[in-house]
Amino acid sequence: MKRFCCIGLIVLTTACAGDGWKSLNDKAAAEYLEPVRPASEGRNPCWNKFAKKFMYAPAFDVPAREGAAAYRFTVSNDEGSWSFEEVRPDACLAPVWNQVPPSAVHLTVEALDGKGACLDTVYTRDFLRDFPFCGPYHEAARDYREAAIKGALYVHLMPEVQNWIGRDEPDMAYSHNTYPCKIIGATIRNECLIARELPERRENALAVARSAASFLIRMSRPADAPLAYFPPTYYLDREASKRDWNQGKTMTLEAAAAGQAFLDLYDATGETEYFERALGIARTYVALQREDGSLPIKVDFITGEPVNGVCAMLHPLLRYFRRLEGYGHAAFAAAREKGERWMDTVAIERFDMTGQFEDVNVKGLEPYQNLTNCTAAPYASYLLKKPSVSPEDLRNARDLIRLSEDQFVHWAYHDLLADGFPRKNAPCVHEQYHYEMPVDNSSCNVANAWLDYYEVTGDRLAFEKAKALIDNITIQQNAVNGKIPTTFEWREAGKDRKRTFWINCSYGSVTTLLRFAELAE
Repeated sequence: MKRFCCIGLIVLTTACAGDGWKSLNDKAAAEYLEPVRPASEGRNPCWNKFAKKFMYAPAFDVPAREGAAAYRFTVSNDEGSWSFEEVRPDACLAPVWNQVPPSAVHLTVEALDGKGACLDTVYTRDFLRDFPFCGPYHEAARDYREAAIKGALYVHLMPEVQNWIGRDEPDMAYSHNTYPCKIIGATIRNECLIARELPERRENALAVARSAASFLIRMSRPADAPLAYFPPTYYLDREASKRDWNQGKTMTLEAAAAGQAFLDLYDATGETEYFERALGIARTYVALQREDGSLPIKVDFITGEPVNGVCAMLHPLLRYFRRLEGYGHAAFAAAREKGERWMDTVAIERFDMTGQFEDVNVKGLEPYQNLTNCTAAPYASYLLKKPSVSPEDLRNARDLIRLSEDQFVHWAYHDLLADGFPRKNAPCVHEQYHYEMPVDNSSCNVANAWLDYYEVTGDRLAFEKAKALIDNITIQQNAVNGKIPTTFEWREAGKDRKRTFWINCSYGSVTTLLRFAELAE
């Protein structure tokens, strides 16, 4: 174990020695001293109640103690402790943060009287002081465009994908087909990409896409239903589809994924039936939208009635409306603007970027209990891609990106296997609190947000952070068949044969790699 750790430290020290990298790493270290949206700003409650690790100096919702003149903050680990005093009990740990090495730490906050004597311990907490960014990291294993096309071809050549030829039923040997909007929608989009990028495969790819689209259309709700034109979130009783709380239900924003697929197929073929289907889905969203701009996260698939009081994070719908506006359908602008207002005045102000996954129960969650990069980073990208980015948009996007890095990015790992190397492969991004696993699409979410920030601001550090995550996708990719694994962790041979693979995540990697191929030219 020590042999691997020491080698890693030597490489890291040498890599950071250059003036260019030293400047970037010093900039990163300085930025880590600024807490992410602390409650002391008065904009939101303390969002980090359930957080287990921090990269940015955290601040906590520590109660004031009557009679206290100051507070002593002590961060300690197995090797030492670091202390400072502040007047406020909710001060951030910036005075000592960059002195504390990456490790599991214990925080103690003591109330002091006017003479510096301890009155009481008012707060304690254990958490991980995580590794900061310190580049450079490993370079890409192959050309970005090559990696993208090979990743798309892997999906295209899957037997369960080619099974769509001549059929309009999914091959359930690929069990994730139980999620039609997400998986079958991504299959259509992947095939449209293949048809565009590889002309010799166009006919076959569009045959797959048309057949898969036919299934989604056949499974959709009729035109006179509350959820008109919506395909289902769940199909058959597989995986999460068979759980009681999902029976007869649908995740409200899942249909937008199918709508994007129909638009891709329309772009590829010019066949208007797909565009009309996409318009039908969008019009149903307008009908479902509440006066304040919000939508429920989950509804009954037949009646359209919400199953709980949780609201959806609206970035997939806002992107969908914006795309339709690009086809000349300006009527969706009003609904988009209402959704933006709700996101900005409610979701962003509360900073509760909750998860909306079809396989995680959203009922009964406390605020901030299941934060995820999958809502925070994509909405940052949405804000940064507005035709006119306001100073407030830029501040909110930066906060969302910093939250995503702080809670979900891992530049390195503390826990090592007995053989001396990490179980998970960094740099990477964990998906959510309820699934602490590095996922390729999560890396894409955060990398794309950094790239959007770079394009707006010219911030080179943002570019290099994105590059490090994208380069690791090429490293994790199977060099033989092009498969981009969904999760980036070491597995023994037997378990690796059962490694999960999500087509929607792979499609996210493919499009991110293609984007970066253009940026890196």
